[in-house]
Amino acid sequence: MPKDFRATTLERAIGRQLAGWRAERELSLTEAGQRVGFSSAKLSMMENAVQPSAPVDVMALGYVYKVPVVEWQAVVARAQHAERARKGAGHPVNFDPAADFANLVFEATVLRAFTLDLVPAVFQLPGYTDAVMQTDDPVRTARLAMVREAWATRLRDKDPLTVQAVFPEAVLRQVVGGPRVMKAQLLHLMEVSEHETVSVRVVPRGAGAYPAMGSPFTLLGFAHRQHDDVAYLETFVKGEYVEEPGMTEQCAQRFAGLREVALGEGESLELVAEAAAEL
Repeated sequence: MPKDFRATTLERAIGRQLAGWRAERELSLTEAGQRVGFSSAKLSMMENAVQPSAPVDVMALGYVYKVPVVEWQAVVARAQHAERARKGAGHPVNFDPAADFANLVFEATVLRAFTLDLVPAVFQLPGYTDAVMQTDDPVRTARLAMVREAWATRLRDKDPLTVQAVFPEAVLRQVVGGPRVMKAQLLHLMEVSEHETVSVRVVPRGAGAYPAMGSPFTLLGFAHRQHDDVAYLETFVKGEYVEEPGMTEQCAQRFAGLREVALGEGESLELVAEAAAEL
């Protein structure tokens, strides 16, 4: 294993795929390891992206699990790309962060979201999302639903995901989907704000300029020391991961600055309630 290994989002996706193959066949780590000739420890480290998954090992697992050839070849190609990228010679690979994002939300311990004109995806009700996406790609709508479900699942977990959200007051005033849909969304926002693992702060209209203005982002933190923070950026064209530690640290600093400029949780909740009462 490379010294001071830090798994990229691509390597985490590969590990997740390997774990999925084994789960589909209802095999324990020991059983699967015996079939392929790996120790259960090695297989566990591959699945959890604690060590790189060598292309030849992915190929062996695909063969032993009797995965369709096209499917395991695609994962081998990803492993080859990850290996080349680690050596500084990466080439484009078929890996879509927008499709993968819900998986990272499910795995994260902390999610910090800054939005400009929409309620953060994890808090959106289906009706609100549908109204936003009515002229957009239905695939993106489905992906947003997966993000929302990932957070809802973690909310009921024994180790719930901590969510910190900051957005400008304009988000509360933009009547998305009509008064009924928007009021339901604001009431839902008030409801989720009551959870101790949720923080919602609003930047008031009179705040003037603030950090990261015009640049929405989501910053995810993870429990495992070998899984660095990941920033996720998205437009209607594509999603993108930012994984370089210096850049994610800039996101963290700007998010901290946003929280300082924004109203506190109590005042923000009052502003949400005021906007809901006006509808």
